[in-house]
Amino acid sequence: MVNVYNPDSWVVLWMTHKDQIIYKVLGGWSSDYLNGSSWRLNSGIEHVEQDGDYYKFIGSSGSVYNCHKDSYGLRMSTAGIWDGMKNKYPDQVELLDDCDWTKFDFGNI
Repeated sequence: MVNVYNPDSWVVLWMTHKDQIIYKVLGGWSSDYLNGSSWRLNSGIEHVEQDGDYYKFIGSSGSVYNCHKDSYGLRMSTAGIWDGMKNKYPDQVELLDDCDWTKFDFGNI
């Protein structure tokens, strides 16, 4: 069974681990009156497809992140997570600028 996620906001991170470069989607969901804000970090981008106004990021675990093109950026649900990652691993993580992700060279696609 494939897990499919539809974040309210999202960014792409460049990360290194054991001399390997990994690109990941950091997705966030806004809070509502029943649930607090939440976030997920995908397993690593393997492939990207465009579907109308959405990018479909397929992860190494097989999960799919459906990310609306106009929702790129940090929001309350992900800003603190990003700050923590950047402070703990300043030379191992970078937030990438938005672009046409179907044309981005991830090196593993």
